[in-house]
Amino acid sequence: MTVRILLADDQPLLRMGFAMVLNSQPDLQVVGEAADGGRAVAAALELRPDVVLTDIRMPGMDGIEACRELVTVLPSCRVVILTTFGLDEYVFAALRAGASGFLLKDCPPEELLAGIRAVADGDAVMAPRITRRLLDTVVHHLPEAAAPVHQDLARLTDREREVLESVAGGLANAEIAGKLQVSEATVKTHIGRILHKLELRDRVQMVIFAYDTGIVRPS
Repeated sequence: MTVRILLADDQPLLRMGFAMVLNSQPDLQVVGEAADGGRAVAAALELRPDVVLTDIRMPGMDGIEACRELVTVLPSCRVVILTTFGLDEYVFAALRAGASGFLLKDCPPEELLAGIRAVADGDAVMAPRITRRLLDTVVHHLPEAAAPVHQDLARLTDREREVLESVAGGLANAEIAGKLQVSEATVKTHIGRILHKLELRDRVQMVIFAYDTGIVRPS
């Protein structure tokens, strides 16, 4: 199966570089490009990509608003945000808008390829520990987390809540399995049930939910 990708960035040379890397892979194909968020949404509606790789700062509609539009009109489409560490607060806003993860603009090619494939498979882009570190950084720029949403948390079993806390704590599946003394397959099953019960898209949104409900606090 070929993963169809749409690139959105106002820098033509950057789009060209990413397209060269992605199109070099037999299972990845860049099907379109856009120079701003509005064009990205329009192109996505026409081309129906599996993944949209978009910058945050673009003229007209920015990447955050484009992300919000994309996940609304194309729920099956995954959005990956391109950023730098200097824009961390915007990354968090994009994740809240429905993005499935983020990549640094200067990331190594192998990280870009692995990230696109992970998102296409329904996972988060970055390793859990990196996600936690970034969220710990940006959460200080945000208002205080809301009080726990008890009706949402009540849907989870005690074990599922343990798994949620572990994911938000930056543990990978294998580490969670060791901590809870269960198999890695069991951990994956619990994560699937958590996503279903809380109506979340992926692991990144699990971490955001944990912050929003006060299950975890920034270190």
